Amino acid sequence: MGKHILITGATGMIGKKLISILLKSGHEVSVLSRKQKKIPGVKVFLWDVYHHKIDQECMSGIDTIIHLAGENIAAQKWSPKRKQQIIDSRVLSTELLYQTIKETKATVSSFISASAVGYYGDSGDEILNEESPPGYGFMAECCQIWEQAVDKGKQLGIRVVKLRIGVILAAKEGALASFEKPILFFAGAALGSGKQWVPWVHVDDVVSMFVHALTQRTLSGAYNACAPFPVTNATLTKAIAKKLHRPVWPFNVPEKALKLILGEMSDVIFLSTNTSAEKILETDFKFKYTQLNDALTDIYGI
Repeated sequence: MGKHILITGATGMIGKKLISILLKSGHEVSVLSRKQKKIPGVKVFLWDVYHHKIDQECMSGIDTIIHLAGENIAAQKWSPKRKQQIIDSRVLSTELLYQTIKETKATVSSFISASAVGYYGDSGDEILNEESPPGYGFMAECCQIWEQAVDKGKQLGIRVVKLRIGVILAAKEGALASFEKPILFFAGAALGSGKQWVPWVHVDDVVSMFVHALTQRTLSGAYNACAPFPVTNATLTKAIAKKLHRPVWPFNVPEKALKLILGEMSDVIFLSTNTSAEKILETDFKFKYTQLNDALTDIYGI
């Protein structure tokens, strides 16, 4: 029997695909949006996180909330104001959802939230599982505060799942589009040392993981939402260049150069996050793409 699911951040890369799959699977879907819009087969409710406003009707009959909302971390440079927006968009939205559940006495049983591998900070070659301690730096701080807000749902008797998402590979959007740009203009090169681990994952597998967390009610807590075999930045760059039939320069882009251009936001590029997928695999989750080449072949069709 289908569930009634409320999704935030529904117009993003994951949200769009997730809605389509959930509707085809017989679930009823509602979304929270900042602006009124029409999404076929979906009820749209309005909210304004920063002004603490929400249409409380959004909670009517909801079994599960899938929380994807949050400011894009790479949309602009990280000024102190921007960093606070990145945190607030995640934390205040979570708090508003839980407050609305309490006020409406909604029968929400599960809360499945996005998180990020930034939780671990820069960890070199260390293999990271979900019990690994949080790291240092802005991304690690943001993810810790974010997950702490999400965990408060357990006080309401709600099952909480946090998916620590890695670098999502998808056609013509997200991280892959950023990797492609210099390569397409014959300026492809590894970044910094090139040895930093990149915990990649195909967008279809991320979407499947959210569906898995929805249907498999034994899942709770944090899970690394990354393919089983991370690769280095240099390996990823070469693999993309090969698909695009472009060369890769024999020298790397200096870390200092990117810091001048991007400021503190460049830290994201140099984080080395060697994640383990063992915990999600133990729940009988089946990855469609475990090898980078297979994922890129699907995306590029070659």
